Amino acid sequence: MRILLIFVFLSSMVLYAQDSDQQLAEHYYESSEYDKALVYYEKLYGSQPTQFYFNRLVVCLTETGDTREVEKLLKKQVSENRYSLDPQIQLAKFYESQNESAKSSKIYEELIASMQPNSRDVIALYNAFKAQNKNDLAYQTIVQGRKLLKKTYPLNFQFAEYYGSIGDTESMMGEYLDLIDYHPSYKSTLQQVLVNQVDFSIEDSKEYEILKNALIERSQKNTSNEVYSELLTWLFIQRRNFGAALVHVKAMDKRTDASGRLIFDLGNICVENSDYSTAKRAFQSVIDLGESSNYFLRAQNAMLNVRFLEVTTLRDFSKVELDGTIAAYESALNLYGRKRSTLPLMIELAHIQAFYANKGSDAISVLEEALVLPGLSDMQRAEVKMQLADIHVLHGDVWEASLLYMQIDSDFKFEPIGHEAKFKTARIFYYDGEFDFAQSQLDVLKQSTSKLIANDALKLSLLITDNYGLDSNYIAMNWFANADLLIEQHQYDKAYILFDSIIDVYPESSLGDEIMLKKAYSNQLQGKWNDAISNLEELLKYYKNDILADDAIFQLGDIYENHLLNNDKAAEYYRTILFDFKGSLYTEEARKRYQNLRGSTTP
Repeated sequence: MRILLIFVFLSSMVLYAQDSDQQLAEHYYESSEYDKALVYYEKLYGSQPTQFYFNRLVVCLTETGDTREVEKLLKKQVSENRYSLDPQIQLAKFYESQNESAKSSKIYEELIASMQPNSRDVIALYNAFKAQNKNDLAYQTIVQGRKLLKKTYPLNFQFAEYYGSIGDTESMMGEYLDLIDYHPSYKSTLQQVLVNQVDFSIEDSKEYEILKNALIERSQKNTSNEVYSELLTWLFIQRRNFGAALVHVKAMDKRTDASGRLIFDLGNICVENSDYSTAKRAFQSVIDLGESSNYFLRAQNAMLNVRFLEVTTLRDFSKVELDGTIAAYESALNLYGRKRSTLPLMIELAHIQAFYANKGSDAISVLEEALVLPGLSDMQRAEVKMQLADIHVLHGDVWEASLLYMQIDSDFKFEPIGHEAKFKTARIFYYDGEFDFAQSQLDVLKQSTSKLIANDALKLSLLITDNYGLDSNYIAMNWFANADLLIEQHQYDKAYILFDSIIDVYPESSLGDEIMLKKAYSNQLQGKWNDAISNLEELLKYYKNDILADDAIFQLGDIYENHLLNNDKAAEYYRTILFDFKGSLYTEEARKRYQNLRGSTTP
């Protein structure tokens, strides 16, 4: 027991001495007293020959002028680690610092000449030279490495990096594309790399033109390798040149006997990017292939969906175009029948008829027919009831609408559609001036799992809270709610009269910014995008520090992105949300849209 205690005591003393030596060494080193630090690092390295102590020892010897001892120490390190790269690089750098370039060059040349056909070692030496900005030696390394490795590992990424560093874009792109010859599975990896190498937002991008021409040439020369054609399609899509992509995809679809699959997929991409014109051409091309195509019916449905989006999103259509869209829906329903599988078409048709073609009675007939279709699920019936209730609101039958909303709420209390129905019920009581009851319903919805409904509930709740209280406020608020309902009923002129009355009779009312936002909303419903922009800019001019400023900025971004197709302007507004309104409800969506418009760059 006594011997054990002595051993423990002596071990503690040794550890204490080492800690003391290390502290003194660090103190003198940080104070640039290298001669004093040297004594302790020699002692520490002697007991613990770690790389850290070795490096500190080299620095101390160099700073004290003992270069001969440094060389001796480095040579010993090389001899003891014959297969390690770092000691040899360190020795070569030492010779460079002593202006003995012949010796350093000899080491570098021997390192390149002695490389084995091992990709890991080749890349390690290449990276070591790149880290020292020795581009010529890095290039010599991968040239020799390619000879050694032959086709087992072609070093395309390293060659591409080197060519990129010297501004040889054509050779860089060539190396990247050669990866496809090495193995087609590199396509997705290559796409990720090219997104960072090519700025698709620049109109006259040198990199884009070089890459496009290279892909065209390779796809023509290698007709059996469809990956080049797929990459060319991807390139057009990145540039949002969907028209060129369609021409290319139609040829590729025919060449590969894809029966319209490639064209159909591109049409969906066009829809996602709001290029409805090209989407329609794509789907029509699939329809033109005839019923033998497996995508014939899907293309017809997709074509109708595009027409629906054009009417409900762009809101830029003539009566002839609107009538043509309705006729197309009716033709499809006559062809395929009114049944469970065509229910989405019936709901879309009713929506267009009621909200855009002023054919509410026709829409109600379509939906009432849909309600009694056999085989519908409870959820499908709820979707029909929701559309029917919305149309009743449009026609002024708000209490008939509320009954339907309450039915949906009762049947689907814990589902998003039930939350939506509860919100719309609360909104009806708000329209009727029952603000206290509406607020009680909205308080429940703020906790909704549906983020969209929760946000809508929060906005309406804040509107009521901020502007409802005193008698005069109640009257102004009641007029505002009535005007809000008139907008939902597309009676815009009557709504504007009420808005103007609020401003005239209650000039001190806190509803000024809300009125401007509602006017902007009404103009958007009518497709009057420039008028909506004027409303929103006016709101920001007079109420830039108020609670609705971020709503106005986000809506401006949305208009410029999706309707005026000015991505640069849209990105500016989304960026403003991210930097100036960090607590906004729109932060997450603004970031997603900004990144989509600006690539993967995070501001």
